[in-house]
Amino acid sequence: MRYFEHRRGRVEIIPMIDVMLFLLVFFVIVTLQMIPDAGVSLQLPDAHAVQQLQKPEVVINVLRDGSMQVKGATLDQAHLTALLRATSSDPKNIQVTIAAAKNTPFQNFVHAMDACRDAGVTDIGIAAQPIAGADGQ
Repeated sequence: MRYFEHRRGRVEIIPMIDVMLFLLVFFVIVTLQMIPDAGVSLQLPDAHAVQQLQKPEVVINVLRDGSMQVKGATLDQAHLTALLRATSSDPKNIQVTIAAAKNTPFQNFVHAMDACRDAGVTDIGIAAQPIAGADGQ
């Protein structure tokens, strides 16, 4: 009688596939976080009291002609409100930053603020350029 049968080792491929898929998903997510958002080059207004904001979920670029851009798409006020409502089930938790050039009429900036308020967004930041030599306080 044989007490120990000699069996050949088997290479289990299913756990190896699971590990490879996990690594693939991990690297895809990390890569997507590294891709910068597309934006518009703006000459931001200067400010003495500038704080570093957390990375917003939505950046609204207000152009001089009154149009607004979000992630490369040009929107009017109604479409911007709809986009903000669709971004999250609770718009109060969305972080929005509005960036407008120095020479943009203030009324165009107010339209972006109105769209945010109509969508229920309460966490709104305003982009500004720190003044050279300002301490940022």
